[in-house]
Amino acid sequence: MKVLIIGSVAAGTSVAAKARRNDENAEITLYNADYDISYSICGIPYFLGGEVDELETLTPRSAAWFKKRYNVDIFTRHEVTSIDAKMKKVQVKNLDTNEIKEDTYDVLVFATGASPITPDINGIESEHVFQVRTMQNTAAIDQYMKTNQPKKVTIIGAGYIGLEMAEQLTHRGLDVTIVQRSNHVMAHLDMDMAFRVEEHLVKKGVNLILNDEVTAINKKEVQTKSGKSIETDIVILATGVRPNTQLAKDIGVEIGTTGAIAVNTKMQTNLPDVYAVGDVAESYSVITGKPIYRPLGSTANKMGRIAGDVITGGSLEHRGILGTGILRVFDLAVGQTGMNEVEALEEGYDIEILYNIKPARAEYLGGKEIVIKAIADRETGRVLGVQIVGEEGVDKRIDVFVTALTFKAKAEDLFHLDLAYAPPFSTTKDPVMYTGMALQNAIEKKNKLITPKELTERIEKGEVFQVIDTRAPKQYNVSKVATAINIPLGQLRDKCKELDPNLPTVTYCNGGVTGNAAQNVMRNLGFHDIYNLSGGNKNYQNYIKNK
Repeated sequence: MKVLIIGSVAAGTSVAAKARRNDENAEITLYNADYDISYSICGIPYFLGGEVDELETLTPRSAAWFKKRYNVDIFTRHEVTSIDAKMKKVQVKNLDTNEIKEDTYDVLVFATGASPITPDINGIESEHVFQVRTMQNTAAIDQYMKTNQPKKVTIIGAGYIGLEMAEQLTHRGLDVTIVQRSNHVMAHLDMDMAFRVEEHLVKKGVNLILNDEVTAINKKEVQTKSGKSIETDIVILATGVRPNTQLAKDIGVEIGTTGAIAVNTKMQTNLPDVYAVGDVAESYSVITGKPIYRPLGSTANKMGRIAGDVITGGSLEHRGILGTGILRVFDLAVGQTGMNEVEALEEGYDIEILYNIKPARAEYLGGKEIVIKAIADRETGRVLGVQIVGEEGVDKRIDVFVTALTFKAKAEDLFHLDLAYAPPFSTTKDPVMYTGMALQNAIEKKNKLITPKELTERIEKGEVFQVIDTRAPKQYNVSKVATAINIPLGQLRDKCKELDPNLPTVTYCNGGVTGNAAQNVMRNLGFHDIYNLSGGNKNYQNYIKNK
């Protein structure tokens, strides 16, 4: 059997490695138009910022290494220019010599990846404008900065790469401006969580421009649609990627609704003996079963291994993804998995939303707060998605939630997890456990939650609420929810006699725990329609400030 793979970064090399592990007799050939194989795109910003000393460390494996280790032939700087699917032949061009040759295959794998999207901007081809995708891009940026010593950089786009570049180029001493065409950073976060990231970026000195777009790039400035002129010495494009599907389209491979190649759970396309893996292929959602496109190295490696196994007679199948991601933005970690609020509502779910603000570990050991936004389906109790922002413990919690969502956990299941506890690592009631407990209580209407957004909108529509601030007066006097009256928890049982048990009532504290205690007291005293403000005053003030 002859396996021919087009592309040899994460997915392509994974196909080859797994196929060889399964079958010592298969003939495996990879063609790659680039100079390098199996390199870490995700590590590029950290080289440019100086955390990675040598660029070569991002390309740990060469074609020669693969040949020796796996007996796999990898040809770099060789582009497959056409395919005859009926005859199972390809034409390959040597990009260094322009020589054309023909090759054959029994099984064909598209691992052609994705290419950066280049926006239609006047001046985009200028020598001080760079994409961030390949080792050549990276070396060119590094050399340009060493030669020209730029002081100001404009980054177009505020996704993962854009924010990582902002952090790293700030560390390198540049004055950073980000221009983002949408109204918040990180498209997969809800706006009320993205606000926290935006505030941190500004605190760290990044000039953040939202709801605007670059229309022209000049030698020393960029112009925006709103009329802004931004001084800049170098421009970084971080505007997303597009799957490289043209070669597959040319032979009739089906393109999915996401714009990437449609595959089944075995990574097979609609054509016999033709597979697609990595950033060129679409995946599907663990939650909805619908196609989803989230190009990440982790997913690419997984897809490659599955295809390599199936091609050589194995039984592996792709089980879908949650679209999980995590990012470091200066002192913050930002993690998300599953659906956000907007996506869940678009899918028609009746959702319960919890904002959980808790220390990542014991406060007496210096534990810092993390903010968790969790979304669950009221009908089934299933957790649909989680977003977390904080300075510590985010990676640990998001991976617990990922595991839970993968196995279709309900909110109540989270509370029963036997998670590791010791004061340096967690709290006695871990934030994951508390999230499950509070979500389940809300779903069962035992302790109803109301978000700052819902409360504000309902008040603006004319609804009347009793809003009870359960904190100390000195905290109440600093900031409070509009229309709130101050009744500290210790006085609440006596003061309840002065309140109307028939009015919708909202209790709150700083983060939610004392507000929940007050909610229990009032419910037991006959208040029927009573809510705890999710995330407390901290979450409310964040919402009002960024509304």
